Amino acid sequence: MKIATLTSVAALAMAGAMVAAPAQARDQIQVVGSSTVFPFTTAVAERFGQQTDFGTPVVESTGTGGGMRLFCAGVGADTPDFTNASRGMKASELEDCTANGVTPVEMRVGFDGIVIANSVDGPTLDLTRAQLFLALAKQIPGDDGELMDNPNVSWADIDPGLPTADIEVLGPPPTSGTRDAFLELVMEPGCEEAGFEGDTCEAIFEELREDGAYVDAGENDNLIVQRLQANPDAVGIFGYSFLAENGDVVKGARVDGVDPTFDNIASGEYPVSRSLYVYVKAEHVGVIPGMEEFIAEYTSEAAWGDEGYLAERGLIPLPADARSEAAAEVQSLTPFTAM
Repeated sequence: MKIATLTSVAALAMAGAMVAAPAQARDQIQVVGSSTVFPFTTAVAERFGQQTDFGTPVVESTGTGGGMRLFCAGVGADTPDFTNASRGMKASELEDCTANGVTPVEMRVGFDGIVIANSVDGPTLDLTRAQLFLALAKQIPGDDGELMDNPNVSWADIDPGLPTADIEVLGPPPTSGTRDAFLELVMEPGCEEAGFEGDTCEAIFEELREDGAYVDAGENDNLIVQRLQANPDAVGIFGYSFLAENGDVVKGARVDGVDPTFDNIASGEYPVSRSLYVYVKAEHVGVIPGMEEFIAEYTSEAAWGDEGYLAERGLIPLPADARSEAAAEVQSLTPFTAM
């Protein structure tokens, strides 16, 4: 991702003036997007509502993809001001925003790890990305190199050292940024680590099983945690913060020999780590009351700093210099452009 500088601050002011009339019909900030970023933005919104004279922002969990569609649909009171994202905005989404007169500003808020978890009453899992690919890919190459429907029923079918339980993985839907990141960080490299050709992997890594081994569990990660409690043989995929908050009932699997801990994610040692984002609609800043102040709260050391209240909720903070750079970019409304 890269950032391009506005040619004129006046351009944004003019854009804001163009939407001022419809946007002023609303005096409460609206946020949509990622279920992973949802608890962090909700925490900021609650603190903001308690400590300022502005209303508490309304935060909805729609999934990253769903949030992008709503955010990029246009400007005005009937469109959201911010969208949470557990991956970076895609070039196609930026094109939609631009076509609809929306100038997105990217705010990278911290790091997260995607964890593979199960009940504390279940087996302790030590998995590789190759094993996860062989468990979850819709198709895999057979001995003759031809693609076939995934034949693996149990984890032990993949490796005799794994549990004999049937593969049942509860994970995010296609609209989720967590799913996008899981495909990129686990399924694609896992395919290659399993010994298959790069071209073959490129063709199949995005397709997950539809025979019950992979279950689309929706955008509510808390429901996945509850279902893991009820079924110790099931496995779930969700963000690290949900593991941190529910460590009394679920535990994280090692992936490629690395535990999903705060320190391992912050250092990048844990292989399934990613950045988290919030995108700001520049045209609404100065029009919807409180947006500048909400950005200031989110980027304060009290919120996203090393000892901030978001770290207490499981957010892995950016390094101090990266926080300063991210804060400067969003506070100056530097427009986002895709690579």
